[in-house]
Amino acid sequence: MQQLLEWFMHFRNIRARLLVWYFLLAVCTTGVAIWVTRQIYCNRIDAQAEAFLAEEVERFQRAAAPLRRRQLSDQEVVAFFEQVLASYVPIKNEWVLTFINGQRYPANQPLPALLQQHPDLVAQWPRLEISERQRMISPDYRFFYVAEPLVTAEGVQGVFVAIHDSTAAYQSGTEVMGLVLKVSAGVLGGFFVIAWMMAGRILRPLRLMNQTARKITASDMTQRIPVHGADEITETAATFNSMLDRLQLVFDSQQEFFKDVSHELRTPITVIQGQLELLPYRPEKQSETIALIMNELTQMSRLVNDLLLLAKAERPDFLILKPEDLDWLTEEIYFKARSLTCYRDWRLEAKGLYPAVIDRQRLSQAVMNLVQNAIRHTQSGDTIALGSIATDGDLRFWVRDTGEGIAEADQPKIFERFTRATNNNRQFEGAGLGLSIVNAIVQAHGGRVELTSELGQGSTFTLIVPLEPSVERLETDPHESHSHRRRQPSHH
Repeated sequence: MQQLLEWFMHFRNIRARLLVWYFLLAVCTTGVAIWVTRQIYCNRIDAQAEAFLAEEVERFQRAAAPLRRRQLSDQEVVAFFEQVLASYVPIKNEWVLTFINGQRYPANQPLPALLQQHPDLVAQWPRLEISERQRMISPDYRFFYVAEPLVTAEGVQGVFVAIHDSTAAYQSGTEVMGLVLKVSAGVLGGFFVIAWMMAGRILRPLRLMNQTARKITASDMTQRIPVHGADEITETAATFNSMLDRLQLVFDSQQEFFKDVSHELRTPITVIQGQLELLPYRPEKQSETIALIMNELTQMSRLVNDLLLLAKAERPDFLILKPEDLDWLTEEIYFKARSLTCYRDWRLEAKGLYPAVIDRQRLSQAVMNLVQNAIRHTQSGDTIALGSIATDGDLRFWVRDTGEGIAEADQPKIFERFTRATNNNRQFEGAGLGLSIVNAIVQAHGGRVELTSELGQGSTFTLIVPLEPSVERLETDPHESHSHRRRQPSHH
């Protein structure tokens, strides 16, 4: 058995292993069915033999019952057995023999060929004094007999023997079972061939999946598996295609990200390199050059820190959630915002009164990013308003300004990395990561960002996070697409 299992494990092909399993199962099932059928057939033959013997013995005993207490002469014994033989109806493979005083009667009765092969058995029957019932079974023959002595007041005066030969019936059954076995072998062979072809057809999506996976390279992720049908393997192929779509999206995003990063870093690196090359020729401007280089390095450091923050936003330990007082948090952010510039009309429109389970530092960072974004896109005297409210199980934190606004075409992509509005004149430094960080922080809380903006009229960014985020929402992907709803928030 161990060797069979080791041999089977050599089949690494799923198609072959499945077929071997099913073939073995079919062989075992067919074998058991044939064996059970043969046993039922044999039992029926034996039952027929037992029925014949029981009937003959009962008839003999019924006839011999009145004689058990009498003393019979030889002529009476002969007359009795002649009566017994006369009542017997000869049937193929069934015989009745009688013995009187140790001799077969009638003496000229031919002995069946089967019994001629067993002279010792026939020789012992006349000497029996008690009933005997036996089955004689070998590969060459199978017969049953019952020997019943005629017991009178004189003792045993004769023996009655009934024999049933089942050899021919068993041989016929064996031949039929052999034929069934051959037919079954042919059917199983055909089943194996058809199953091999069907398995190939069923497993074709898996082969295509394997071939497609081998064809996928960094330069070509367009390969997909044709999907037809609605079975489990087809669903697997569809899932595989969906996975490839996500991988291609991630790959394209990475390519775009690397391109944007290289573009953003190229300018400060070029500036620093140029200033360092000119420094030996302009020693009188050393202080100015160093200040310029430090400014560029500061921008590079800010860019790297922002990228690290976005990378950390994907980790499960990005947030440290604690119950926070919205009233104090809103006032704290408002006073921080006012300290950035005094040339704006600052307003605190509302403060939430319910506690919220949030990461105070991260959420403050997100709101302050929106505040800095509002400062960049407003002029002196413009209004920047902040507020918070707890409603319908959500915390809403908004930053509203009356600045230049955002073009409608730019709004769907404004939260993407390194993306700036087309009306941005870039008079303020920045890599275009601020709103991406806002979106990442809010989505890590299980929330979303809503944007309402009109060009020339200003913008309103609303952060919506659950007051008590569930475990499921915290475990969701923080980079799912945000929601831009074209409506005025209720607090305006």
